[in-house]
Amino acid sequence: MKVVFLFVLMSISVYSSAQEKIYLWPGEVPGEVSGKKDPVNAESKNDNVLRIAEVTNPALFVFPSGEPGSRHAGIIVCPGGGYNILAWDKEGTEIGAWLNKLGITAFVLQYRVPQKRDGALQDVQRALRIVRSEAQKWNIDPQKTGVMGFSAGGSLSARAASRFNIKSYDPVDKRDSLSARPDFALLIYPAYLDNGPDHSLTPELELSKAVPPVFIFQTEDDTYTNSSLVMMAALRQMKVPAELHVMPAGGHGYGLRKGNLAAETWPVLAENWLNRQLSAAK
Repeated sequence: MKVVFLFVLMSISVYSSAQEKIYLWPGEVPGEVSGKKDPVNAESKNDNVLRIAEVTNPALFVFPSGEPGSRHAGIIVCPGGGYNILAWDKEGTEIGAWLNKLGITAFVLQYRVPQKRDGALQDVQRALRIVRSEAQKWNIDPQKTGVMGFSAGGSLSARAASRFNIKSYDPVDKRDSLSARPDFALLIYPAYLDNGPDHSLTPELELSKAVPPVFIFQTEDDTYTNSSLVMMAALRQMKVPAELHVMPAGGHGYGLRKGNLAAETWPVLAENWLNRQLSAAK
């Protein structure tokens, strides 16, 4: 009972830290056969990670920047979890809090799981349009709206950055007339980008010169190292501005958690890269 009680308290804490929750779909969720329900948390593994096991009513959790000197930028954060679950705090709300310290408003995306990849793309495209439609409310420049993802969330962010011209759902309202192209993308230990023949680029990633600037961070001992290398090579071939950092060790799925050198290194590199991107967008 003590473990369950602590888990419930942790759940309440990370949900309540967001200032606002915005549901993506006012009516039916496209392609969703079951009705809208509250998200279902996975059973605790006693590793201090809150996992969400099922999402049928996708939403954005808003973490507005209260820091002086706001960058007038917004980033949609896509947690990882193999498209099976969402590592909600480690790769979601904790990232939102970090972005706030940089003067950036974060929108943590609760996209559909488990194994609803088409739905996840619909969700991130809709989320980008919603953020742009609310840009004035959140003091955001619509041309400083990016995506950031971890593991499967990195896959989703890469899909958003490369498939923005794909009509993944029928328009719902006037928001859907806005662009779904992110202005930049950060892929942190991304997975599933090398699912093509002989571990080549995943075919659905339709890269072109219109793909926005991309930041990639990876470690050599990660199962998905090749995913990042293949993506970088493809971006380079298309002459898309991109930056790849590879460290010798760190594994996979570390988020911002202390005690892992990779987890303590990528935020510094990402912050420097973001500073350059946001300065250039003035």
